[in-house]
Amino acid sequence: MAFRPLHDRVVIRRLESEEKTRGGIIIPDTAKEKPQEGAVVAVGPGLRDESGKLAPLDVKAGDRVLFGKWSGTEIKIDGEDLLILKEADILGIVA
Repeated sequence: MAFRPLHDRVVIRRLESEEKTRGGIIIPDTAKEKPQEGAVVAVGPGLRDESGKLAPLDVKAGDRVLFGKWSGTEIKIDGEDLLILKEADILGIVA
C-alpha cells in the first residue's frame, strides 16, 4: 500500500467479527454491527508540540486496537476497506 497518513492519523483494518453468538445462533450479514476492533496498518509521524518538537504516536503498525463505534473516516485503498482516524479516537491497545 502506497499510503502514509499525516500527523497523528492512523490507518486501521477492521477485524472480522464472530458470525455466531455464544448460544450458536448464526448472525446474518444484514444484522451484524461493524467491529470496533482492528489492526493498525500505518501511522503518521506524530504531532508537533508548542516548541516544534515532534511527539511520536503510542501505537505502531501491527497493534490490535479498540476504537469508538462512530470514529474515523472509511476509505477504500487498493480495493480494501480501511478506516482513518486520529490517535485520540483509539480507546486502547489489545494485548
